[in-house]
Parts: sequence; C-alpha cells; structure tokens
Amino acid sequence: MKFLAEEIEAYSVAHTENESELLRSLNRETHANILNPRMLSGHLQGRFLSMISRMIRPDRILEIGTYTGYSALCLCEGLNAGGRLVTIDINEELETFTRSFFADSPFTDYIDYRIGIATDIIPTLDETFDLVFIDADKINYPAYFNLCIDKVRKGGFLIADNVLWSGKVVQEEIKIDKDTQALLDFNRMVHEDNRVSNILLPIRDGLMILQKL
Repeated sequence: MKFLAEEIEAYSVAHTENESELLRSLNRETHANILNPRMLSGHLQGRFLSMISRMIRPDRILEIGTYTGYSALCLCEGLNAGGRLVTIDINEELETFTRSFFADSPFTDYIDYRIGIATDIIPTLDETFDLVFIDADKINYPAYFNLCIDKVRKGGFLIADNVLWSGKVVQEEIKIDKDTQALLDFNRMVHEDNRVSNILLPIRDGLMILQKL
C-alpha cells in the first residue's frame, strides 16, 4: 500500500485535519486487538472519505465492507439531517467491537449495520443511494458494481478501495492471483462503462472514483 516516500506521506498526514478522538481510539484499538489492521482506512484516507461525503451531502450511503467501522464513521460526517448509511459485512466476529464504536458516535441512529453476504443483501435494498463505498472481498468487485449501479442516482458516486492492490495490478512479472485478476477486470470494466465517468487516484492502495452519468 505504500506508494509514496514515507516522509511525503508523513508530511501529508501532518497537514491534514486531525482524526476525532473517537476515530483515533478506533484506529488504536483496531491495531492493538484486531487481525489485519491494514484493512482500516486510517487517518489520511478517512479524511478524504469525509471530505467527499461533506461535498456530496448525501441522504443515503451504502458501504460494502464495514470491518471495524472507521470508514463508515468518516462517511457519516457528510450525511444530511435524517440521512442513513447502510453498511454490510460478512464477519460476525467483529460485530460487538464495531457496534460499540458506532454506539459511542454521534451517528449511531443513522447507521444500519447488517451482517451477511452482500450479494444477497444488496438486491433487497429498495433505495436510491447518493454514494456507494466498496471495500470488501476483491473477487466480487465486478458483481458489487453491477448490483449497485442501478441503485445509484444520476450524478451519484461510487468509490472502490484497493484498486491498485499494493501495486500488483502493474507487476507483470508476477503470477496473477484471483484477487489481482478480479481488480484488473473491475478497473477495465468501469473504465470502459459509458454509464460512469472515472478517475483512479493513487491514495493509499488506490481509490477508483466513479460518477454515474
């Protein structure tokens, strides 16, 4: 995930608004107690997601892949009054930990946290979303996009995380694994889809930002 020189990344973080105390605690507790803490969005990406959400001012957000809830809390910062974020995760072992941080946040009444298989749950959502954040299993990125695109309003946004996959998407000398191939397919698919405009930003592990036309 480290594409920038460490000193440049540190400088960027130092000149980015601070995490809230709750997010700082969630960041710390995730790294101390939860497996694979690199899955956490973290300070810089979290502030980016918050900024995007505050720019859009969404009424409805869908997040696919909750993990410990850091990105969900960041995205909630831009919700309009009475808005709602639906977040889906398959890992029931993290539910108690994640719910505790949601409960301590000012957004607890705005978050609809669901445990289950996203490809089963998404078709049941009878809503139109202003913003979708995809950060779950990479194999299903194409499926998530196809399930969500008709549920996003015209002019709405989809953001997909990890689309550079630690640089594996451009490392032609290595054997391509299933996750890397799925991301290559996803990146090509959305780049060629005339229903969206797109920009791939090399923030952290790569963010593909799509706007529905």
